[in-house]
Amino acid sequence: MFQPESYPLVLSMMIVSMLCWGSWANTMKLCPGYRFQLFYWDYVLGLIAGALLWGLTLGSMGSQGSPFLADLQQINGSHIVFALIGGILFNIAKPLARSRH
Repeated sequence: MFQPESYPLVLSMMIVSMLCWGSWANTMKLCPGYRFQLFYWDYVLGLIAGALLWGLTLGSMGSQGSPFLADLQQINGSHIVFALIGGILFNIAKPLARSRH
């Protein structure tokens, strides 16, 4: 697992994450004619791809902790299923709730 070990690296990662807080609203404003439902699915798929890329690269680096895939193998299968069901329900409900307005 990647763990930053210097203060400047930690600080720069914190600043980048703070800038990403508004990424949803800012990217939505950049696409004024794009339907919300299509934008939502594109955004979610981009986040999933980014999280997998981050986990498979930086999640498997470093001398501390176990690699990303080893951590995934230790998880109980029912917990993965519950997380997937929760994510699916949330990602179906969000565009449906938005389309009612």
